[in-house]
Amino acid sequence: MNKSSKIYVAGHRGMVGSAICRKLEQDGYTHIITKTSAELDLRDQQAVLSFFESQKPDYVFLAAAKVGGIHANNTYRADFLYDNLMIQANIIHAAYVHRATKLQFLGSSCIYPKMAPQPLKEEYLLTGTLEQTNEPYAIAKIAGIKLCEAYRDQYGCDFISVMPTNLYGYNDNYDLNNSHVLPALIRKFHEAKDNAAQSVTVWGTGSPRREFLFADDLAEACVFLMENYSGRELVNIGTGEDVTIKELALLVKEVVGFKGELVFDTTKPDGTPRKLMDVSKLHQLGYKHKTELREGIALSYADFKEKYVTSL
Repeated sequence: MNKSSKIYVAGHRGMVGSAICRKLEQDGYTHIITKTSAELDLRDQQAVLSFFESQKPDYVFLAAAKVGGIHANNTYRADFLYDNLMIQANIIHAAYVHRATKLQFLGSSCIYPKMAPQPLKEEYLLTGTLEQTNEPYAIAKIAGIKLCEAYRDQYGCDFISVMPTNLYGYNDNYDLNNSHVLPALIRKFHEAKDNAAQSVTVWGTGSPRREFLFADDLAEACVFLMENYSGRELVNIGTGEDVTIKELALLVKEVVGFKGELVFDTTKPDGTPRKLMDVSKLHQLGYKHKTELREGIALSYADFKEKYVTSL
């Protein structure tokens, strides 16, 4: 990428897209193209084609998606499948039609089979049954990976796919019904501390293990791979380290400064028992994460207090 290349970041208002935009700006890229969902409905094929025709982006970061935690994924199954299929298909096809130099598609670690061996290697894709609660989202993301592969195979497009692990960071979603576990915990502990509550309830048993990557580290990895990787195979992006949900909850509790008790609601689902990424491929390519979990949680909590609490 040249500093003056036209770079379209789809989903620039989200946690991932905004982090990619920040990283590109820090690196001196001067021609970043963005559109809000009100300005451009990415589910509308004709609108997307018209946008690509007028803007002719050289590089595309496909970070736009309908996302959420277990509850949202399980409740809005049709929306998660339809919206994500349409967004991906429209952007990938438009990038081919209007000859973008390169496209990077961002998937999710939920593409891997529920009971896949740990850590999750890239080649485990499509080797088993998916986790039922987020199957529609996973199916959509797998379709995006296969679209990139197919356009590469048939048309020679330089379309690559990257699979981030669980993410957190600036501009996260803190809605208690639709958010992921880490931001939900930050909000729960903050409100419990504010209300002098005696305890905080966490869904599930606390035993599942999860890996967490700070979104700005993901953005750095995405820009690195856009510049240094052009392979057909997807690339995992993560830390290669995981913690139990209980350990995570205790870490957030400590950062927030909540003094009460931790209660686990075992009637609620745990989701996949473990999801740890094998990131040896990423490390061999030359990138390793920089932000450790406790530091990242502290940065996220400061962002939450500044942006979210003041708006309540």
